[in-house]
Amino acid sequence: MAGECNVADFLLEGKDPGRLVLRLLDRDHTYGELQRATTQVARYLSTVGGHTGDRALLIADNSMFWVAAYLGTMRAGLVSVPLPAGIPSSELDYISRTTASTIALVQTEVAVRNANCFASMHVLTNTPAAGLPAGAGQRSFSELGDLTAGTIETPRASAGDLAALMFTSGSTDRPRGVMISHGNIVANTESIIAYLGLTENDRIMAVLPFYYCFGTSLLHTHLKVGGSLVVDPRFMYPEVILERMIETECTGFAGVPSHFQILLRSSSIRRKSFPHLRYVQQAGGGLAKAFIQELRQVLPWAQVFVMYGQTEATARLSYLPPACLETKLGSIGRGIPGVLLRVLNEGGQQVRAGEVGEIVAEGRNVASGYWCAPEESAVSFRDGQLYTGDLATVDEDGFIYIVDRAKDFIKCGGARISCRYLTDQLLGCDSLMEAAVIGVPDVTLGEAVKAFVVPRDPQTRGLEEQVRLFCKKHMPPQLVPREIVVLRELPRNSAGKVVKPRLRDL
Repeated sequence: MAGECNVADFLLEGKDPGRLVLRLLDRDHTYGELQRATTQVARYLSTVGGHTGDRALLIADNSMFWVAAYLGTMRAGLVSVPLPAGIPSSELDYISRTTASTIALVQTEVAVRNANCFASMHVLTNTPAAGLPAGAGQRSFSELGDLTAGTIETPRASAGDLAALMFTSGSTDRPRGVMISHGNIVANTESIIAYLGLTENDRIMAVLPFYYCFGTSLLHTHLKVGGSLVVDPRFMYPEVILERMIETECTGFAGVPSHFQILLRSSSIRRKSFPHLRYVQQAGGGLAKAFIQELRQVLPWAQVFVMYGQTEATARLSYLPPACLETKLGSIGRGIPGVLLRVLNEGGQQVRAGEVGEIVAEGRNVASGYWCAPEESAVSFRDGQLYTGDLATVDEDGFIYIVDRAKDFIKCGGARISCRYLTDQLLGCDSLMEAAVIGVPDVTLGEAVKAFVVPRDPQTRGLEEQVRLFCKKHMPPQLVPREIVVLRELPRNSAGKVVKPRLRDL
């Protein structure tokens, strides 16, 4: 990062105050309004005693409140700790204690529901709240109008100063806080803008939650170029989202695999026209080849960016250029600008084409480690490099193909089979919208495949037999699922990722 720069200023400086930035269901907001609201939050944090480096919880759905609270926290020099609005009280209590947070910027209903967790904190809610403990210093976002006069001196931030703690699930039962710096955000934002070719004319449909690093990256990139975001939480009604995209002239859409699976096999997207749609972004897990091919057929004029990343890398690590989708189908591409991405064997050497190794990343977007977790940090962060835990191969041209997470394999008949590969094979069946697999004990094979599937048409009869016949035709006998469980939907977290422990509980 050249010199020093506070992320809030990096994203907002030089913007036309009258230009549209957020389109919500109830109203639109301009950059001028966002600047004022960001300043109000920063001043509030200063008045309640917030100091540089202090942690402030941020718990709310996507909204003007969320964006202003996030940027205002960083403008004041504090560290934002974004969390999902549906976070369990036990997890909230753990994170608030671990981060020693004394300030919380919280959606009103979340504050009331978890009142005891905020009893000793200064609390800023989006609307006036009743029912909070008397000891909590509480104020509402709508009451900050008196905190706009004059100027606020924005604390300068060096590249290594913390901007956010982005919590992600790990190998332990407890979530881990990834330490994201101002420099990490600046570097990753500039890289993403470069390969997507974003401009102030771009408008993204934002269905991803902003607390999730993929969703946050959409916010960072579009603010930086002076673009806009259409915020709509109604993806459970995909037709509504499609109509909203057309109505608001969205130039982009971003989603995790489940979003595209639903749109392609459970909506009327094939029958609609999107004259302004320029590109789509897919990340947050591997999208089966069959869906990538369908996506290209349905949106032949749009650029399809298949991407790979981790919270530990701020957001993005690699992308596959749209022009390579046919020749490199299934690849995550190569490192984004400014990122060195290698696949290394256990000896730390670059693998040869076709060999399997671990993806290791190096770049200014790589975080410094996990908050208060030195042992886990030492495993994933070594000598300025991120050891992702993802296993992959490379081809002769250096394009990377993920095999699976190091821990997401089934040991079947003496061979380690990737769950990602099995899911990819299952989704070749046109009758399915979603699928996931786990291993279950088997006396002969060690582990057998158990598949959980969601039908494209809920009224489909005999789906288990259809899937079994498809698998017998396209898979080796030992990989044909021993059990096939039909579900209405797969269990997912609020970022749209399949939660496999819940499948195992089933």
